[in-house]
Amino acid sequence: MKKNEQQRIAGNIGGAIAKQRTRCQMTQEEVAERLGIGNEAVSRIERGRVIPNIIRLMELAQIFDCETAELLGEASTQIDDQTRRIRSLLLPLDQRDRQLILQLTENLANRLNDGS
Repeated sequence: MKKNEQQRIAGNIGGAIAKQRTRCQMTQEEVAERLGIGNEAVSRIERGRVIPNIIRLMELAQIFDCETAELLGEASTQIDDQTRRIRSLLLPLDQRDRQLILQLTENLANRLNDGS
């Protein structure tokens, strides 16, 4: 895997971790304390400077009460992972809101395809 691809993945995983931390209304210090590490380490993970190992990802998922796959799925370029991510975003919405998002997505995809 190329270095720039690794950096992109690290940044996406870090962003997913930061988003989950914010969703849980936790500070980096609180997460660091739960993990038994320094808050600078949490900051490096969230900024994509360090890629957490699988054990650390599992610990983070437990802290945030989410699936480990959610933290990884947001970083994935695989269409199946992206599809699952979109599905999880749509699930809590009512039919009318899902239909609106579908229409917006179709319009955007058509516009982007026309521009290629």
